[in-house]
Amino acid sequence: MKRFLIVAILIFTLCASCELKKDKEEYTPLAEVNGEILTLEAFRSLYTDEQWNKLSEAQKRKEIENWVNLTILAQEADNEKISEEKATKLRIDYAVKKVKANALLARRLANLTISEEEMFNYYRLHQAEFNRKLMEYNIQRILCSDENSAKNLLNKIKSGEYDFNLAVSDYSLEELKYRQGRMGFVSANSPDSLFWKAAQKLKINEPGVVNVNGKTYIIRVTEQREGTQEATFVDYRSEIYDLLLKEKKQQVYNDLVRELKMKNNNIYYYY
Repeated sequence: MKRFLIVAILIFTLCASCELKKDKEEYTPLAEVNGEILTLEAFRSLYTDEQWNKLSEAQKRKEIENWVNLTILAQEADNEKISEEKATKLRIDYAVKKVKANALLARRLANLTISEEEMFNYYRLHQAEFNRKLMEYNIQRILCSDENSAKNLLNKIKSGEYDFNLAVSDYSLEELKYRQGRMGFVSANSPDSLFWKAAQKLKINEPGVVNVNGKTYIIRVTEQREGTQEATFVDYRSEIYDLLLKEKKQQVYNDLVRELKMKNNNIYYYY
């Protein structure tokens, strides 16, 4: 019996140590502020998959620094007993409810889909609103050796470490750099239509990486103007998708609130 207990204790200890090791492996530290560990998992939870994939390494580093600064301020608020003040507690309670509500909505929205048929029907119903000419974009570009070097240079440009014009002259691997990488105005039906397509997704002077014919470029739009070519459903597809998505999100919110209010009818207003 004694031998059985010893074996049982050894097995329990081994399992417990394995569990502790597993728990430790679940969290990846990013920073530590006065003993408080800020983890990658907590940081990642702040973003949707789409938002996370759009963040560059430079942006992630900046957001981590912002998080460290926020933590320092919050800790000082605790030290000065501000967190115990009634008004602060009420705001914290409201913020907690907001996070919970957003988590519930995110779960309901996870399986939200928009079909091609829905988008085309919307286009036909609102065709007068989409009766516009396609834009033309004045594009400036930098030819890079590969995608990794392009992303590294893009981070430097976005952080302000490198001016775009200077980056063209220092890094571009094509003759166009002697004209500051300026392509001129590019339209949808021009030979450079792939650059035009990428430019559609960028704001004025916002740089981005694009792959064209096996080559990697950093581009930015310096100007835009209305062209002569009529737009079609395909050209508006992305815009229509965003409009329908916004509508459906609002509908899911309205339906969920209505459903919960019917289920919880003990709601009273005192104003």
